[in-house]
Amino acid sequence: MTNATSVKAPKPLFSNVSPAVPSPCISVCRLDEHKVCTGCWRHVEDIRQWRAATDERRREIVRQADQRRASR
Repeated sequence: MTNATSVKAPKPLFSNVSPAVPSPCISVCRLDEHKVCTGCWRHVEDIRQWRAATDERRREIVRQADQRRASR
């Protein structure tokens, strides 16, 4: 009898899904005059960085988006 071990698929290098930091996107994608999405309140550069960002950077992006939302 052969002992079969389960092999996990490698995690993609760039993933837009992180169980630790879910995306704030609500599928209302419209940029205002400051290039900030009126749905999730992320700046366009933050949106571009999201896929390759570490969880730490994603948390910072979410904090900044929350601050933008609170100040408007």
